[in-house]
Amino acid sequence: MLIYILTIINQFSLQDCIGCIDGTHIDACIPIADQMRYRGRKGVPTFNVMAVCDFDMCFTFVSVGWEGSAHDTRVFIHAIETPSMNFPKPPEGKYYIVDKGYPDRKGYLAPYSRIRYHQSQFEHVLPTNAKEAFNRVHSSLRSCIERSFGVLKKRWKILSRMPRFSETIQIDVIMATFALHNYIRRNDAEDMVFNIVQQHQDYIPTEELDGETSINQGNMQGSNNEMREIRNNIANMIWDANNVF
Repeated sequence: MLIYILTIINQFSLQDCIGCIDGTHIDACIPIADQMRYRGRKGVPTFNVMAVCDFDMCFTFVSVGWEGSAHDTRVFIHAIETPSMNFPKPPEGKYYIVDKGYPDRKGYLAPYSRIRYHQSQFEHVLPTNAKEAFNRVHSSLRSCIERSFGVLKKRWKILSRMPRFSETIQIDVIMATFALHNYIRRNDAEDMVFNIVQQHQDYIPTEELDGETSINQGNMQGSNNEMREIRNNIANMIWDANNVF
C-alpha cells in the first residue's frame, strides 16, 4: 500500500513531503521514588521519544530522555525551538507528515480532524469526499514511521525490558538502537526484518508499545492558514483524480 501511495503523491504537491514525525514510549527502569513523573498513559515508567524518519525507514532525528508523562506537543516544541538540538527543520516549501497531537505549524502537515483516518476505517467503505480521501493517503504515509518504530522494537528486545542501568546509560542504549537501525537499513539489503516489512506493505511489527495516535486530541495551537490551504489543495486534487482509489 505504501509504495502505491508514494506513486500517487508524485502527481500532486505531496511530493514536497520529506518525512514523518511521531512519538513512541520506550520502557524506562526508574527507582520507585522517581517513577511518578515517568508514568504515561500505560501506567508504567517510560521515556517519551520523538523521532523523524524518511520514507526509506531511516531515522533522521531522535529526541530521547523525556519522561513518559510529557505531552507530545511539549517534546516537539522543545525539539524545534532549541538550537542545540539541531532539529532538521523543513526547507521552504517542504513539510513533514504529523498527526493531530502536534501543533499545526508551517512545515508540518496534519490530517483533517474529526474525519475518518485510520486504514481500518476504510476497509469496507471507501472515502466519500475529499477530506476522507486526503486522510486515507495521509494515514498511509504516516504508517512509515509506525513501521519503523515496529522494526526497531521487534529487533531490540532491550527496549521493552530495560535493565537497571542509570538513566544516562538507558538513554545511551536507546540512542544506540536507533543508530544501529539506520546502519542495518543502509548496509544490509538482505536483512530479514526489513525484508518482511517491505514484502508486506501493510504490515506493522507488533512490538510497538503504545500503538496509539493522538488524532482526536485536537489542535492545541490553532490552524496555520498556509498549511490548511496546502491540505485543501491536495485533498481536492486527490479527490478529482477519481483513479486514486
